[in-house]
Amino acid sequence: MKPRTFVLIAWLLLPITASAQENLSQYIRTNYTKQSYQIPMRDGVKLYTIVYTPRDTAQPYPIIMTRTPYSIAPYGADKFRASLGPNPHFARERYIFVYQDVRGRFMSEGEFVNMRPQRLHHDSPTDIDESTDTYDTIDWLIKNIPGHNGKVGLWGISYPGFYTSAGMINAHPALKAASPQAPIADWFFDDFFHHGAFFLPHAFNFFARFGHARPKPTLEPATTFQHGTPDGYQFFLDIGPLKNANRKYFKNQIAFWNEMAEHPNYDEFWQARNLLPHLKKVAPAVMVVGGWYDAEDLYGICQTYRAVEKQNPGIFNVFVMGPWAHGAWSRADATRLGNIHFGSNTSAYFQKELELPFFNHFLKGKGEHGLPEATMFETGTNRWRQFDAWPPVPTARKSLHLHPKGRLKFEPTLDDGFASDAFLSDPHKPVPFTEAISTAMTQEYMTDDQRFASRRPDVLTFQTDVLKQDLTLAGPLLANLWVSTSGSDSDWIVKLIDVFPPDASGIEIARPLGGYQMLVRSEVLRGRFRNSYSKPEPFVANQPSRISLPLQDVLHTFKKGHRVMIQVSSTWFPLVDRNPQKFVPNIFKAEEDDFIPATQRVFRSKSFPSAIQVGILEN
Repeated sequence: MKPRTFVLIAWLLLPITASAQENLSQYIRTNYTKQSYQIPMRDGVKLYTIVYTPRDTAQPYPIIMTRTPYSIAPYGADKFRASLGPNPHFARERYIFVYQDVRGRFMSEGEFVNMRPQRLHHDSPTDIDESTDTYDTIDWLIKNIPGHNGKVGLWGISYPGFYTSAGMINAHPALKAASPQAPIADWFFDDFFHHGAFFLPHAFNFFARFGHARPKPTLEPATTFQHGTPDGYQFFLDIGPLKNANRKYFKNQIAFWNEMAEHPNYDEFWQARNLLPHLKKVAPAVMVVGGWYDAEDLYGICQTYRAVEKQNPGIFNVFVMGPWAHGAWSRADATRLGNIHFGSNTSAYFQKELELPFFNHFLKGKGEHGLPEATMFETGTNRWRQFDAWPPVPTARKSLHLHPKGRLKFEPTLDDGFASDAFLSDPHKPVPFTEAISTAMTQEYMTDDQRFASRRPDVLTFQTDVLKQDLTLAGPLLANLWVSTSGSDSDWIVKLIDVFPPDASGIEIARPLGGYQMLVRSEVLRGRFRNSYSKPEPFVANQPSRISLPLQDVLHTFKKGHRVMIQVSSTWFPLVDRNPQKFVPNIFKAEEDDFIPATQRVFRSKSFPSAIQVGILEN
């Protein structure tokens, strides 16, 4: 079927003003009561839970719940949240809102386990996981909270998205709707490891705060790490080999950092934390939500939708993707990211026209949800589109081939033999991932201008001729490259870029758009894992090897007059830690003298063809 497009109504796009937020806060205080409970789980551990209930008891209301490791503050009977539920519209709709500190975090009892593995069997009261804790909580709420209509909804973003996904498994009969949003699905591919490559500032900064032990219930969060400089590139370069992070800063006090360091491969430790195979017997209606520019959990978004769809035939399971950074759909304003403007407040549309109708329909029986299988924002043209399937059908699968002199074409190369392009990769002078000065993994890097990288000698650049008509790419991308290295290990970074024409015009935010090289999609593969994520292999020096790198999904139109660009490099710092380029069994234990420059080659011949597989959607 053909995709459907629609135009946004202007009044939906107005951001929530400060006065509106103040009015909402007062509305909540006036119209809701707040109670806290210690809800017992099947093994006797009690989880701290806050419940906001409408004062109006003339009719029953559904329950909507989120579970989080990040605190359900404010604590205290006289302190109220400024907003309730997934977005500000929910408070005035009137639900019973439930917030819970997960096991071992903040005010809840028990031991916290990062990405607690899902159990296959629950034969005794001690066989607990996040799905049983969700089940037990819902069961207690249904039996003990008055004024509900017997229906429960579940939602959460990021780590709470993982708890939402886990809560859908073997779900309580009262759970009727769930929305995992930017859910962590598998930490070897989400967040901290991307195809085995370690996302250094994201992991370092997160665990420097989140990773400290919590020996007993507390109201207080851990303190934020102070880098002592705004220059993250230099800060992380000065750490040296990864093992120095513990010696210089963590002092062996961050347990999960130590566990990651002991498990650099996709072994049983990580496999047990992959929730995707367990997303079976999912009973409620599901709406998976994410952003095209989610720097943290893009893998989890796409794979959660696919796993639920594949393993639960006939279930109501829909997919929403907007032009958002991590969690931006929950904010008041999402009109832009970095230098790129999306033409409207996309979060306002999502909140009122997609998220609220979904929960209202399945929890209140109110109206039609109006949701197709996939509601996707098409970047490049800045329009919402609706599809009956994702990826869209029909989508033509084609390949963009690397050619001599930096050319990129849909036709295969005619070169034979060992035709290639080479560059020298030096881990002591790695390619930066952004021009910005920051100690963090910036959200904006996913739309950044890439001219700073394309002008470096250690970055290969290939681009098409100027497009004579619009080109829309939809669905998953796959980089199939033939490469070699003079070392014995190497990272391979592949970027898909939209090159604007020299005279491009538009809504300029931080810089003119003429010649802008907008990052559309990027990923990295740690080369040792090219054949197996659990059994790393060194490269044979200067011998061609094939790598396949999934770049995740996309819906982007390269407009007439633009070009499509592919960049290939081997460093992406400090977003990704430095590969020594010498094979060592565990990069977390590499020594300073293990880091060596290496000559990298990308082949582009009939014998060793390198190409990016894409899906082309006819508009």
